[in-house]
Amino acid sequence: MIAVAAAVLSLAEILQAAPAADWRDIEPENTLYLAIPGGRVVIELAPAYAPANVAAVKKLVREGYFDGAAIIRSQDNYVVQWARAEDDPRAKAMAAVKLKPEFWRVMDGGLPFTKLGYVDTYAPEVGFSAGFPVARDPRSRETWLVHCYGSVGVGRDNAADSGNGAELYAVIGQSPRNLDRNITLVGRVVQGIEKLSVMPRGSGPMGFYEKPAQWTPIASTRVAADVPAAERVELQALRTESATFKTVVASRASRKEAWFKEPVGKIGVCNVPLPVRVKPK
Repeated sequence: MIAVAAAVLSLAEILQAAPAADWRDIEPENTLYLAIPGGRVVIELAPAYAPANVAAVKKLVREGYFDGAAIIRSQDNYVVQWARAEDDPRAKAMAAVKLKPEFWRVMDGGLPFTKLGYVDTYAPEVGFSAGFPVARDPRSRETWLVHCYGSVGVGRDNAADSGNGAELYAVIGQSPRNLDRNITLVGRVVQGIEKLSVMPRGSGPMGFYEKPAQWTPIASTRVAADVPAAERVELQALRTESATFKTVVASRASRKEAWFKEPVGKIGVCNVPLPVRVKPK
């Protein structure tokens, strides 16, 4: 009998075959819309990992703090950052506001965790929790969000409590995992990261733009729940505890398409795709 090779499914084919139950709605109350000249950037927030910082960011958004702010930094292979101008009265007032950092939180049974079964350089265990890449240390009982492409965090100065949500950044390059547990992550970009990653690079130190004329203005930032339903984009994320997600991980860890000659057999937490789609009608 002649053996017939099993069909190798592409990522698109795996997702197309996923049952509806393997997808979850991204909650409007935990979604931000960042409006820039290039279009809309959609950010999903992670209150389970940074409740105080997420609340602070949403409060600022609802107060219109980021309306009229700008992208002031674009560092190659690293981050873009947005804030109000330092001499802006509202920015000066926020400079005195302190907020306890949420670099990590205590592990508990209420947090879902899908473990990635490969060794990680930065943590004893890595995996996924409700759609976010995370790490944890069972000995210390600490768990935290990790810095992957698209991760969104709270900028700060040297003092750990100097980040208050008034300056935010998104990772646009290789995963800077050395930042894990050194800065508070509040979410990830789920749509529109390419609009941030193509920003002209700043020529100043650390990628800051040297002239305000180089800044990219932010027209508005809104919590999706505050936007009329007709103006929202209804997104769904693949459940990271689903059977389909396990298939995705396996397919990425051992590539079997004809082009690949070495299947490798492992994958890093930041190289696993976290699929997001527009909710089917």
